Amino acid sequence: MAELNVLGFHAGSSVLHQLDVRFKLMFLVVISLSSLNAFVPSLSLLTLVLMVALNHAGLPLRMALKDLRYVFLLLLFVFMARSLSVPGSSVVEFKAVSVTREGLYEGAIVCWRLMIVIMTGLSFVLTTRSSEIKAAVEWMLKPFPSIPAKRIATMMSLIVRFIPIIFEQAKKTADAQRARGVENRKNPVYRLKMFSIPFMRRIFERADKLVLAMEARCYSENRTDSLLSSGFRDWIALVGVVCLCLIIIL
Repeated sequence: MAELNVLGFHAGSSVLHQLDVRFKLMFLVVISLSSLNAFVPSLSLLTLVLMVALNHAGLPLRMALKDLRYVFLLLLFVFMARSLSVPGSSVVEFKAVSVTREGLYEGAIVCWRLMIVIMTGLSFVLTTRSSEIKAAVEWMLKPFPSIPAKRIATMMSLIVRFIPIIFEQAKKTADAQRARGVENRKNPVYRLKMFSIPFMRRIFERADKLVLAMEARCYSENRTDSLLSSGFRDWIALVGVVCLCLIIIL
């Protein structure tokens, strides 16, 4: 059985769980775009709001830190790159390489913004079923006649469902390589090759099995989707998010 992780739906009764998925998609886009031009005061406010929302939604903090460790490594790489590339007053110098005060500030701001986007997406995935995402994407694309709304919506829902499977397979592959002592090899290219080849093979095998299972069940795009309905709570949340974004922009 697949282990639970933070990149999948967790059942709950929080306000985020009860909001209409169409509104949550709108909140995801608006908050992410607003955070891209935010600075320390606005980022602090956004972080506080998202932390409260994730805690209310029942996010397991220890599991989140474990599952997102590779994201933190990526953010560290971005921080180091910005620290070394932005010109300004030098803090640390080593031959032709220098870390600037302005670079440290820019790197911290960029990583903070990216973390806000990640937290916003995490709150969406944590509280939304893939079937609801499919119904919402299809609803939004229906007004465009030249776009295959049902097919795109199905692809989106499958992507969301497949993300936890990918992380599960990565953990299994890493454990298998560790049991075989591959991590003791000093050559990083060899370790990467021994991890990536079986990992990608297993992922494609799982995808093939999923396709065969869908075909065996006579899957078609014309299915009964989840019922989408909005209420007073959704509009109150919309007003709150709009006010929050206006505070960030202004």
